[in-house]
Amino acid sequence: METTKLPSAMDIIKKYDGPAIRIMEVCGTHTHEIFRLGIRQILPPQIELISGPGCPVCVTPVGYIDEAVYLALQCGVTICTFGDLVRVPGSAASLAVARSRGARIQVVYSPMDAYDYAATHRDEQVVFLSVGFETTTPASCLAVKKAVRQGLDNFSILTANKTMPQAYEVLKGSADAFLYPGHVQAVMGTAICEKLLKDGISGVVAGFTAKELMTALAVIMVKFSQGKPFFKNCYPRVVTPQGSRTGQAVMEQVMRPCASEWRGLGEIPASGLALRPAYNAYDARLKYTVPEMHGHGNPACRCGDVLQGKCRPSDCPVFAKGCSPEHPVGACMVSHEGACSAYYLYGGMLHE
Repeated sequence: METTKLPSAMDIIKKYDGPAIRIMEVCGTHTHEIFRLGIRQILPPQIELISGPGCPVCVTPVGYIDEAVYLALQCGVTICTFGDLVRVPGSAASLAVARSRGARIQVVYSPMDAYDYAATHRDEQVVFLSVGFETTTPASCLAVKKAVRQGLDNFSILTANKTMPQAYEVLKGSADAFLYPGHVQAVMGTAICEKLLKDGISGVVAGFTAKELMTALAVIMVKFSQGKPFFKNCYPRVVTPQGSRTGQAVMEQVMRPCASEWRGLGEIPASGLALRPAYNAYDARLKYTVPEMHGHGNPACRCGDVLQGKCRPSDCPVFAKGCSPEHPVGACMVSHEGACSAYYLYGGMLHE
């Protein structure tokens, strides 16, 4: 009996002759992987990939860096942070500059590393810079819970945790379809994607391998050509409809929604997470009476426009002209998930 061979993702992509599609890579890791794997080079000309706000370091506002520098220099605390944040420019100084002025800046790889540092350096006040989306927030919550259990009173966190659903709403209309981040949806499930579908917002959840990314892009091409809003989970081996109940529960227990400022997007209601009152003793802003700070970045930097999909990194006047990973003007050039750093590292592939 003869069987019909279904077209592969590569076949669909190479033979696509449908309407133009703007696809937003919400996740910075997707941006880097699509570049690194050479996927952009095989896409038909009517497919445009644009970057979005899915890099937590990139969307962290300048004022947050100013708060961290204040804690390090004025309050004398030890800052524990992921490495990407060290070189992000603040209004007047980065954490790297603060370190050159004598501040204690400790690079860690997880919130629990910061907890362990505090536990073994009881003579130091330690603040962990809690930056991230739903993927990493549960780990910050667990570190705070452990500090409470152990009575570790020299540990606190400076929150800049954010949640993606509200950002999707703000970005409605900026792209024809979202490439949803697989790691965020692994924690939160697909309910938000289904809700956005009812609002006419299309997208697919994508993994991070070449096959998973190609499949997701091919699905978008097929579904978009049908002329109706769509959603598809193309990462079912990791993402389930319900997500991680454990991760959701610990976030709900330790943190509460709050308004949050996003670089480029402004303040978005209920898009941030702050510690609940029961954990006020571990809130660095309260513990050290940090003054309210409204940072200001370099006006020539267009990171904010890049994060909204309004321009490509190469459209920025300082891109590769004074702004590089070694000497960043904006956060998007610093982070290993940043769109500007991806274009800087791999952008030449677009012209090969």
